[in-house]
Amino acid sequence: MSTQRALTERQAVSADGVSGWIIAAPAHRTASQTAERLVSLFSPILLLLLWEALVRLGFLNANFFPAPTGVVGTLWRLLSSGELFGHVGISLQRSLIGFVLGSLPGLVLGLSMGLFPLARAAIWPMIGALYPIPKIAILPLVMLIFGLEESSKWVIIAIGVFFPMLINSMAGVLAIEKVYHDVGRNFGANRLTRFLTIALPGALPLVLTGARLAWGVALLLVVAAEFVAAKSGLGYFIWHSWQIFSVEEMYVGIITISVIGYLSFLLLDELGRLLVPWKPGGVS
Repeated sequence: MSTQRALTERQAVSADGVSGWIIAAPAHRTASQTAERLVSLFSPILLLLLWEALVRLGFLNANFFPAPTGVVGTLWRLLSSGELFGHVGISLQRSLIGFVLGSLPGLVLGLSMGLFPLARAAIWPMIGALYPIPKIAILPLVMLIFGLEESSKWVIIAIGVFFPMLINSMAGVLAIEKVYHDVGRNFGANRLTRFLTIALPGALPLVLTGARLAWGVALLLVVAAEFVAAKSGLGYFIWHSWQIFSVEEMYVGIITISVIGYLSFLLLDELGRLLVPWKPGGVS
């Protein structure tokens, strides 16, 4: 009896221990995620501090690498005058319009190619031929067709955004286990139902990864397009600053783009955690 009681007590302790570990595990993961977010938040600040120290110690030429404090002063002047806000607003508007115009067709076509082999066989060779072409290389052609107005910038951004969204969406569908498609067919799901209830939810992690890549491409292309075909926007601001050798203003433009990209990725990470809660860490 005493032996059985001791064994029962040890099993109870073991069960409690396992139970405690299971309860404590999420807290451990939460603390780890908090630490990751803090590191992600403060790493740019540490980089700026290092930059300031190298300039003040003479290791960097201030004519080409002005101290961050000087850049911050120029930034404050541009913010106070409202000039920088104007350029940021214009660039973001162009990027968002081009992103929507390119990402929605890329998403729909990518999911369709992943779901239907015949569509994939018909379209994939053209994607393989067109995707390697540098998108900025076709900017003259786009401007020739659409002119120098806003539409040419939207189109070149949409073209660049289209491919990463399509490729990641298709890969997401192809990664779904075949059993889920079989279940859908066995329950009589039509093509639209399979598209909305199997392909889209199953591919969502890679779709969001594609959205991150596509948004980065949108920022790259809007700046490149504004270099040569605009009189406003961050790309124009950077190019004009270079032309008049206003180095601190040029750095303000570059850092502004960096901040926009950084904040955008934080927002997309949070969106990934909300939409894909079953994937540890959200979307990679």
